[in-house]
Amino acid sequence: MDTTGGGHRTVGRDEAEMLSVSRAFADRMATRRSLRHFSSRPVPVAVVEQAVRAAATAPSGANVQPWRFVVVTDPERKRRLRAAAEAEEREFYERRATADWLAAIAPLGTDWRKPFLTDAPVVIVVFEVHQGPNTPRPYYVKESVGIAVGVLITALHHAGLATLTHTPSPMRFLNEVCERPAEERPYVVMPVGYAAPEATVPCLRRKSLQEVMVRL
Repeated sequence: MDTTGGGHRTVGRDEAEMLSVSRAFADRMATRRSLRHFSSRPVPVAVVEQAVRAAATAPSGANVQPWRFVVVTDPERKRRLRAAAEAEEREFYERRATADWLAAIAPLGTDWRKPFLTDAPVVIVVFEVHQGPNTPRPYYVKESVGIAVGVLITALHHAGLATLTHTPSPMRFLNEVCERPAEERPYVVMPVGYAAPEATVPCLRRKSLQEVMVRL
């Protein structure tokens, strides 16, 4: 990599190597699954930090980098997080969720109970950072943070850790639990760890390449 003139120039690969690397990466990502049953086995926090470091390389509107990654390991704070999330989720499942939504998630076997928020040794709460007293105006915030979360999921899987994207509704309670200012808005909650010994995942079909890609 060349940094002449303050920039970066990537050294390319030949086509055969490119295909080999891209195929191996796609094969590895094909093994990724969202997990809801976690072991309490500790994970190396340094590995989580490197995954967050990778996520922070994501592109963002005007390079403002409008994200905050709150890494929660304290058991009492995770307990508070779970209690608040389950209160919101119970209200959602029992009163606000539509019949179509409940039917769509039925194969996942999920409900208002969220034990993974205390079982997983690490919970990452991702916030969007909006304009505030000490923060510049951001652009394309949701798009930017969404890309960063995608990189984070990929980095965790690549390192051998499992995760789940959890979006309780509403999520403002996370500001209080995580002690974050009003200009930071919760985006997603991600428990991180290893699968519990008895963990299973639903047998779901992923769409084929031919179904998701169009060549023009």
